[in-house]
Amino acid sequence: MKKRIGSYPRVRAEGGGRGVVSQAGAVLLLETVRKSGLDQAISAALTPWRRPRAVHDPGKILLDVALAVALGGDCLADVAMLRAEPPVFGPVASDPTVSRLIDTLAAAGTKALSAIRAARAEAREHVWSVAKSAAPDAAGQVIVDLDGVLVLSHSEKQDATATWKKTFGHHPLMGFVDHGSSGSGEPVAGLLRPGNAGSNTAADHIATAQLALAQLPKKYRRGRQTLIRTDSGGGTHEFVAWLAKRTCWRLGALPEYAFLRLRDWAHTLGYRGHILTKSRAYSTTYAALRAERAHHMGQADMPDAVTERHWRYLGSGHTLGAALLAVGIAEDRVSNSEFAREVLNEQRWGE
Repeated sequence: MKKRIGSYPRVRAEGGGRGVVSQAGAVLLLETVRKSGLDQAISAALTPWRRPRAVHDPGKILLDVALAVALGGDCLADVAMLRAEPPVFGPVASDPTVSRLIDTLAAAGTKALSAIRAARAEAREHVWSVAKSAAPDAAGQVIVDLDGVLVLSHSEKQDATATWKKTFGHHPLMGFVDHGSSGSGEPVAGLLRPGNAGSNTAADHIATAQLALAQLPKKYRRGRQTLIRTDSGGGTHEFVAWLAKRTCWRLGALPEYAFLRLRDWAHTLGYRGHILTKSRAYSTTYAALRAERAHHMGQADMPDAVTERHWRYLGSGHTLGAALLAVGIAEDRVSNSEFAREVLNEQRWGE
């Protein structure tokens, strides 16, 4: 072991057979933590939850738990495997200390989660900048894939339920950054869900997409440089409308599109098609649109008003399928007319 730098000691490999330690495979993970700066970032982020005169840093405790999971652990007590090798992992907190920290962070709720996520995003941006041509944004675009996975549970864990594949466990929705054919997916977001969660729940797709975008460098959080891909589970009107609304909002800030007032009408997106069609499956009412706009503008109510917009000619006539039906109906009417005329003639001559 060399001089400690950061949260963990630096380990040196030798071939003399002395100082043999177990869990040496974790050294690669420790070096990744050190090179990425994740240990420093997460320690700084969790400073508000460090008690005065505390011996153990909350950031290192949380990293120790993550390392224990990576080494095969499935509960907080499994940090004992790290505690057994202080030359590799340094001082490791006791089980009660680890448990108290987890309870404290859980009580903080979204505030603690936001701090941890910000630290991860900071470390990720640093790694991408160092990786250069090997980074997933080397081509000037980032691809984020959203997909649900099934995690089996062999006991009644919290939120573990029956899944759609007749198994038992959880159904989290994950977000991965695509590294191309030469790499694998880089996990950037995970939304924990019970096993019976739906595959096409729009709210979950929106939440996961927001978490994934927050992990990217700021220049990729908006704009056409980021592509979000999903399977058929993401093909919902609400999720597509949310993506379109983000695009409409971004374009509305550009001077060349100022005359379109895109931001004023971004809230009207997502009504499942043309709002002036007679189809009940795709249309909405003006009352519903006015109510939505009143809610968007922060007004308590909106009296009856006339909305003046510009109209333009889109076309006329039938679609191809409707045209075939119309031709068939017209031919039937002609045939019926000819048949009726023949019947009348026969009756007339018969008299």
